[in-house]
Amino acid sequence: MSTPEVWLPYSADELAPLPDSLRYLRWRGEDTYPGDPAACAFYTVPYLKGPEVAVRPLAEMTSVRVVQTLTAGVEHMLPQVPRLPAGAILCNAGELHNTSTAELALALALAALRGVDRAARDQEAGRWAPAIHTSLADRRVLILGYGGIGSAIEERLLPFEVAEVIRVAGRARTAPRGPVHASSELPELLPRAEVVMVATPLTDATRGLLGARELALLPDGALVVNVARGPVIDTEALLAEVSAGRLRAALDVTDPEPLPADHPLWRAPGVLITPHVGGPSTAFEPRAKALLRAQLTRFAAGEELRHTVATSGSER
Repeated sequence: MSTPEVWLPYSADELAPLPDSLRYLRWRGEDTYPGDPAACAFYTVPYLKGPEVAVRPLAEMTSVRVVQTLTAGVEHMLPQVPRLPAGAILCNAGELHNTSTAELALALALAALRGVDRAARDQEAGRWAPAIHTSLADRRVLILGYGGIGSAIEERLLPFEVAEVIRVAGRARTAPRGPVHASSELPELLPRAEVVMVATPLTDATRGLLGARELALLPDGALVVNVARGPVIDTEALLAEVSAGRLRAALDVTDPEPLPADHPLWRAPGVLITPHVGGPSTAFEPRAKALLRAQLTRFAAGEELRHTVATSGSER
């Protein structure tokens, strides 16, 4: 019986110790493959190489049993699941990005509310322009997408003495810190929200979840922070609101992405943009290696893997 092959974006030495019952090959999205894709049993999707690279070898991976992403969002991989061998599973990165993304969500909110982005432009111009800005303290914050990242955002919000945290997910439930509202309740919840933190996965249900009607329900001066996926928010509707000066936005993700240089969002008033850097930080690599080491240990032992988001039920 042949040794199951594992494709990784790291060398086996970088991840050691690893089970010796597997054969490890490194692939970081190069044009040439490190081995025969048909022999790959565990495929780790290269990080930050784009959807085209991510799916490129899948058509030839006729024996793959696990596809492991290093991203929380897997919208680019889900359409491939029915084409995988029956029983193959797709796993996401689980809690890998919770800390880093939650940090950026808070950083964006604080920078936008306290005018740090404007101060940076004033510094370049040598301009001293004091002003009174909005504090995060005493604000009502709605977290749209109360999963791992959403709960990590709330944990970091608490020391800032916000007035209220409104938790929203696909369905209502009770979380350790309080009730989680269903997204169907947004029309009643949005008028209360002075800051909206978007952390929901991109699915058919969440695409365009914040459209013109929803954004219009937010109070004047509200801040929309998006660290999820750009298409969760209707870009044209958001652009209309910020251009009118009614809302502000702090965006780590956009639609389209990358945002073209001539896109009006770049120059819209009250908009702060970072280039999708919620996950990539110094926290990523050691946590990614720990995740892969744990998943491969389970795989080699025949144990159930963590963070399974989909299973193929179709034959090749």
